[in-house]
Order: sequence, then structure tokens, then C-alpha cells
Amino acid sequence: MMLRRGFILFFPQLVGLLVVACCSVSIVYMLACTPKGDNRQLALPRVHSPTAKEGYEVILQEREEQHHNYIISLKKQIAQLKAELQGRSKQLKNMEDQHPDPLDIQLDHSNPEKAQANLLAFLRSQIDKAEVHSGIKLSTEYAAVPFESFTLQKVYQLETGLTRHPEEKPVRKDKRDELIQVIELAVGSLNNPEGDVNAKHRVYTASDFVEAGIYRTEKDKGTLYELTFKGDTKHQFKKIVLFRPFGPVMKVKNENVNVADTLINVIVPLAKRASKFRQFMQNFREMGIQQDGRIHLTVVYFGKEQMNEVKSILENTSKSANFKNFTFIHLNEEFSRGKGLDVGARLWKGSNVVLFFCDVDIYFTAEFLNSCRLNTQPGKKVFYPVLFSQYNPSIIYGHHDSIPSLEQQLIIKKENGFWRDFGFGMTCQYRSDFINIGGFDLDIKGWGGEDVHLYRKYLHSNLIVIRTPVRGLFHLWHEKQCLDELTPEQYKMCMQSKAMNEASHGQLGMLVFKQEIETHLHRQKLSSKKT
Repeated sequence: MMLRRGFILFFPQLVGLLVVACCSVSIVYMLACTPKGDNRQLALPRVHSPTAKEGYEVILQEREEQHHNYIISLKKQIAQLKAELQGRSKQLKNMEDQHPDPLDIQLDHSNPEKAQANLLAFLRSQIDKAEVHSGIKLSTEYAAVPFESFTLQKVYQLETGLTRHPEEKPVRKDKRDELIQVIELAVGSLNNPEGDVNAKHRVYTASDFVEAGIYRTEKDKGTLYELTFKGDTKHQFKKIVLFRPFGPVMKVKNENVNVADTLINVIVPLAKRASKFRQFMQNFREMGIQQDGRIHLTVVYFGKEQMNEVKSILENTSKSANFKNFTFIHLNEEFSRGKGLDVGARLWKGSNVVLFFCDVDIYFTAEFLNSCRLNTQPGKKVFYPVLFSQYNPSIIYGHHDSIPSLEQQLIIKKENGFWRDFGFGMTCQYRSDFINIGGFDLDIKGWGGEDVHLYRKYLHSNLIVIRTPVRGLFHLWHEKQCLDELTPEQYKMCMQSKAMNEASHGQLGMLVFKQEIETHLHRQKLSSKKT
């Protein structure tokens, strides 16, 4: 009973102690968790203090300022990142402008302003890429693009070769028009200087051009021109630098071309030369009959000498190759290449056909026959291939034990031959275009001249003349006879052609100095014996 009464008396005290302990723990916890300011610890106001409310408001206000400052800091970082991103985007755009992909430049005609801006940006980038403002590091001395110099009257070329002159008048229309336009633009720039438009300036003309202009073309970028004009005094000059940037590659046409049914009529004028005709028919049989198969042969023969032998060769080829697509025309008169080709073209009775005017000393491949088809179009295009002319095999292979076979000789390199860029005799065109242009000038007799006249007729027409070197057409070497019956102009052309046909410059030099070389070798041999 007494224990129970004592417990009842002790219980309130125990509860009080527990309450005091809990309060102490709460106070310690609140002190520990009170947030700190920048330089001091925030004091917790006492619960019963008259300033407790104000203290809590101070704490809340400082907390709000901390969060506000943190938000401001984040906004600043975001703004910096945006600025950096814009800078990087601008750098990327500049790089794209400096190195655009021509295929990505779309000239959208529905938006002319955008198309013009895209094209202008591309043309400006061409100037940056070319060697205009600064040089470009090159790996070797052979990588340099040389300049050519020009005057009002002449162009001085570096890469001349045997068939060029170290200087020539710019007779080609595109080159002449190009240089005239450049000089006129430079004169206009001098007479309209940037800056003070009211200031008085001397009037420049083309005669002030100092004849020392230079230019060079980088095929993928453009042409750089540097022109010098006379200044106000003897030792003063005006220099104008111009650049013609090349535009982006643009698609012009996308079409299918089917030449499966396109027949070629090969027309060969001939007089005598039966052995050469036999060699020609071997080539014709292999390339024309066996590999191509879409071909007709017309032989126009002059005179009677060796005619039966030529007809026999033709008939034997017809039987052995089962080839019936040929025509033999006999003209009992003096040989005229132009007339033979003209007669052969006009006597064709079939539908419109591609005519290949050929000579008996020509070797062609099946690849060339397709080039002939692909580069001709009735009423549109004619084809004037530049063939590779073979040098005299006896000179080329004189130091060999034997002369290689014909197929092994026909390799395009400077020791073996040259591009016959002065010859216009081998040509492909549709018969309708040949008839409409008026054919050959039949007043020209013998060798030479008729091909140039026909070529000029095509140039004076609205037809496109495709003039390009081809790797599948060869002129086989043969000794050329320049007859006394030729006119002075024809004889001169014949002799020039004869000289060109023999050998390269270096090989002809070895022949000219042959005795000097042999004397030198003999002396060396004697001196080696003495030692």
C-alpha cells in the first residue's frame, strides 16, 4: 500500500524530468539545424522571446535571398551557354560558307532572293579557297599552277609542245572575249574608284594597260587576273586584281540514250594501197563486225590500178565473216578525198545514218564507235575527234631486236606519237546534217584542204561541234608522198605533216646528232682501253 502511494507521488516528478529532457533535446536539435549566413550563424530566437516572430521572418528572408541569388546564378550560366552555343553555330556556318558542298547548293527558282544569296556566298567562298589573298602550301614544285602572260594582242603560253607556238594571238573566241572583258572591267574600275565620287580623276583607257598582265586558272575555283596600268608619273603604276569564280556544279540534263539500233556507215575513199586496205580490213573485221556489229562499210575507189585486189579482200572478208553490209563504188577518175566521201554519203539509200569519214590508215576500237554514236545528234551535234598519230616505228623501236605487234605499238605516250590536233579528216555526223550543210567543196582536188572547209561550215552553223582527244582512234604511220601536182599551199601542208609524223623532238635530235654521239662513244671506248 505504501509502495503504491510512493509510486503515485514519484510519477509526476518522473514525467517532469522526461518533459525537461525532451525540451533539452529539441533545443539542441534546433540549434544544430539553424542555417548559417555568409559570415555568421543565425541565432534561434527563444520561444517565449518577444522578438521570436521577427527572428523567424529574418531567417525566412535570408533563405529567400539565398534561393534568389542561386536562381540568378543559374540564369547567368544559362545565358553564357546560349551565347557560347550561338558563337559555335556562327563558326560552323562560316566554315560551311568557306567549304560548301557544290551539290548542296540548291538554286531554288521559287525563291530568287535565297537562290541569289546562296550563289553569292558560294562565289565568295571560291575567292577564299583560291590563292588570291595568301599562298597555299604545296607538296612539290610540280603542284604549282603556273601563270600565263598576255598583252592586248598576244598570249604567251608555258605548256606549248611541238604543235604550239611560244606565243600566239588569242584567236579562240572564248579566250579573246575573256581577255577583252577583263581589260574593259579593269578600265571601268579605274575610272570609277571607290570613295570620293566628287574628286577629279584621270580617265583611263585600254592603251594605258602595261603589256604585262598575268592570269592563271585553278580548275575547281576560278581564274585570277593581275593587270598593271600606267600611273600619273613614269614610275607610278596602277594594279588591278580580278577574280572570276567558278560557280557550283548544276544539273542540266538527265536522259537515257539508247544506241542499240544506231548504225554507222564507215566511208573510206581509196586509190591503190591494197596492202594498207588489207590491214584496215583486219581491224574492221575485229572491231566493227565481231565486237560492234552495227556497222556498214562504203568503199569509194578511184581508178583501176589494184582495184581487183581491193575487191577481192572485201569479198573474202564478207564470206569469212558472213558480212553483207558493204557497198563498193568505183569512180574512174583522179583521186579526190572530198569527192569520194561526198559521193559515198549521198548514195546512201537507207534512213538517216551516222557517217564516219575514215581513211585506210586509221585504226579504231569498238569503244570509239560508241563515242561516235554518243557525240552525234541530228540537227544538234557533230563529232570531230582528235586522233593519236603514230610515229615511225623504225625510229621508235630502232634500238630493239624487233618491232612489236601493232596492238603493242598503239600506246598513248609522247615517245610513241602525238595528238593530231591540226587534222580534221576523221569526223562523225548524221547524214542529214552533212547534206544540209552543203557537203564537201568538190573543187578541191588531191590531198588536204577539204576537211578544213567542211569543219568551218559546221563551225559557221548552229550545230554544236564536239572537238576532243579520243583514246580509241589512231593514225598508223606510213611514208607520206607529197606529189608535185599539189598546189603550193597543199604541198606545204603535206611536208609539215610529213615532218610531224616521223618522231618526237628528242628522237629527231638523236638522229641529227647521231654522228656526234657515235664519235663521243668511240672516244670513250678508246680511253677506257688505254686505262
